[in-house]
Amino acid sequence: MGDIRSLAKKIKTNHPLALELWDTENIDARLLATLIMDPKKLSDEDIESMVQSERFVQVADWLYAHVIKLYPDNESLRQAWMHSEEVMSARAGWSLTSGRVAKNPDGLDLPALLDRIESEMAGAAPEVQWTMNSTLAQIGINFPQHRDRALAIGEKLGIYRDYPVSKGCTSPFAPIWINEMVSRQG
Repeated sequence: MGDIRSLAKKIKTNHPLALELWDTENIDARLLATLIMDPKKLSDEDIESMVQSERFVQVADWLYAHVIKLYPDNESLRQAWMHSEEVMSARAGWSLTSGRVAKNPDGLDLPALLDRIESEMAGAAPEVQWTMNSTLAQIGINFPQHRDRALAIGEKLGIYRDYPVSKGCTSPFAPIWINEMVSRQG
């Protein structure tokens, strides 16, 4: 990853090259493409196609972090993707929602999101569970009035309870994650 980041720094933004790299379907090329792409030059259709064409979650996460969350009209995509049957679109929708919960929650119906997580997460595809879990944790971390419910949902679902965690990392098991992050808030 360091080599890809170094190469991207040398290239800087090069949107035409990024699109060519993306079209190769090569993982390394796509990772580089996410770093040199100009999100403002993409259409909703371009973003949708890119999201649906990628199955490798690391590339999907870089696409989210470096392109989708910077895309000017990502809110309309978020709203559509939150109801998508397509796994990677749903993953992207929940990623955007998790980011909104943490940074710009105005207008979000947090109790309704908790309802959806409680009723849908256990049956969701693993790729979608990960980002739904992130949304659950962000609600519990950032909204004390919803924390007990977020903790209860996390305990009830038990997803990532036994997930192996490297030393120094926070567990993806929502109750541990929420409690650890809240304790750091002081």
